[in-house]
Amino acid sequence: MGGLLARLLRALGLRGWRFGLGDERVLVRHKDVKVRARLAARTDVPPHTLESLARDPEPEVRRKIAANSNTPRHTDFLLAHDEDTRVRFDLAQKIGQLAPGLTAGEQDEVRRLTYRVLEILARDQITKVRKVLAETLKDVADAPPEIVKELARDVEIAVAGPLLRYSPVLTDEDLLEIIKSCTVRGPLIAISGRAGVAARVSDAIVAADDIEAVTSLLANPSAQIREETLDRIIDRAPDVEAWHEPLVGRPQLSGRAVAGITRFVADSLLEALEKRRGLDAETLQSVKTEMRRRLREGPVTSAQQKEEPAMVRAHRLKTQGRLGEKAMARALAAGDRAFVRAALAILTNEPLALVNKVLESKSAKGVTALCWKAEVGMRFAVQLQLRLARVAPSAVLNPRDGDQYPLTPEEMDWQIEFFRSMVPAGTSGPADPAKARNTG
Repeated sequence: MGGLLARLLRALGLRGWRFGLGDERVLVRHKDVKVRARLAARTDVPPHTLESLARDPEPEVRRKIAANSNTPRHTDFLLAHDEDTRVRFDLAQKIGQLAPGLTAGEQDEVRRLTYRVLEILARDQITKVRKVLAETLKDVADAPPEIVKELARDVEIAVAGPLLRYSPVLTDEDLLEIIKSCTVRGPLIAISGRAGVAARVSDAIVAADDIEAVTSLLANPSAQIREETLDRIIDRAPDVEAWHEPLVGRPQLSGRAVAGITRFVADSLLEALEKRRGLDAETLQSVKTEMRRRLREGPVTSAQQKEEPAMVRAHRLKTQGRLGEKAMARALAAGDRAFVRAALAILTNEPLALVNKVLESKSAKGVTALCWKAEVGMRFAVQLQLRLARVAPSAVLNPRDGDQYPLTPEEMDWQIEFFRSMVPAGTSGPADPAKARNTG
């Protein structure tokens, strides 16, 4: 009888069979794994049968029980501890779909057990199990917050990433806390790609000084970025080419931002800026002026830098009335650091040795004082701190009230005097152009 029944069930694939009393008991013990697996996948067998099959020695059978929507929750709890990763994986796919509306304080026994299974799977030692749970929960608006937050802090970005990028459950406070405690860059990149990143979250991402995360943030048209924060990005952007194109493509740019960007982007991106809609007449004119200047003067080539000493070039431009912030910005963009040092010496009428001492010390206050004496803008002083003196971003002095210097004249005079005392006595000011040597 048992053999005949088994052949019939195999032929039918267990479809259309109505179990009689004791039939499922025969199949639970059947020697053919496929028969037991088909039985485990059915939704019309008694709960005690599914519980028996959950203890089957073959993972193939237990996987069917894990995926079965009619499996009793206490049986799912048993399978959450199964030794086979595939069983827990299939269970995670099913349980994740039951998560909406669950809370940690459930009173109903079935819902309470469902939540407990979620907790266990969220802490599974196998990344693949946690990952499938995260993927299932990433766009569920009423997913259990505690589970979502735990997975969002997972050490594996494959697990945390989907939730950090998409989950509506995570609040700005949650994201700020994660950014603050983050020690790897993956989470920052995921957060920067979220729809509608809030301004304060953007501030935190930029403050973390992660180039890839800021690149992703700039490329996200829905990310809110304060003008002051965008200014900080632009100040550092000359050294980070990856930011240039997404900066030019930002949906809203102030005239001040556009003016800053024109100083360092490539000609092709400058043309893209010119074609932007919504630029006011003054800003558009400044872009066109920069384009004409580049066409007229051409780029600073390495050959020019070698053929003509930096101090000589700086003196020549001074004589022509063209030595100033624009000339220094152009040289900085071209990597001509020797020219920038020479220009600072000439514009401040201080010895080149003093300028070099300030830069070598990586003193934010010292560089700021030099720029003040050279009569260049404070925003450009930020670029020189970062790119010429290599001041750490966290130690940089930023403008106050737009482009105002953050130190008093007395403080900056003191800085100059301090570094002057460190230069050997008798050191003169900038060299005469006729006697200049290459300072590079």
